Amino acid sequence: MGQKLNLDEYIRKVPDFPKKGVLFYDITSVLTQPKAFRYCIDCMVEIYQDKRIDAVAAIEARGFLFAAPFAARTGIPLILIRKKGKLPGITLSKRYDLEYAQAEIEIHQEDVPAGKRVLLLDDLIATGGTLRAARELLIAGGAEVPEIFGVIGLPFLNYEKVLAPTPLHTLVTYDKE
Repeated sequence: MGQKLNLDEYIRKVPDFPKKGVLFYDITSVLTQPKAFRYCIDCMVEIYQDKRIDAVAAIEARGFLFAAPFAARTGIPLILIRKKGKLPGITLSKRYDLEYAQAEIEIHQEDVPAGKRVLLLDDLIATGGTLRAARELLIAGGAEVPEIFGVIGLPFLNYEKVLAPTPLHTLVTYDKE
């Protein structure tokens, strides 16, 4: 992995976005800094090099940006979890609640490797609702989800409770807004 990097220095904090009183942790600033982006991928490779992971599944859209280079570097398949209506084949879908609405995600049924261990990944873990729905999709397709990974974690939003008992790993956490 090389030199330890203070990833917090590369994460832009945007007050009052998407609404007043919310502090938004913007991962896109990491993507504009090759050193920070490479560090994230290097950390992921190091964390999972001795764990049996057969594939990585990522949440649309920023999760794709971290999962794709990780999959390429480790030589494992990449599975895309998308918003409803974006996939052309036979899909598994899961509806879930957001703070003020509902959403639905889908995965190609044939992409889920039955009996295999799939790392579930997103750029940021907030409430855990989308990741819980994604985990349920993978399990419904016959896969096992041994761990969930996020670059940023916001544990003050209680995602650990929502995602239990699946172990979680993040590179940086923020304990308050």
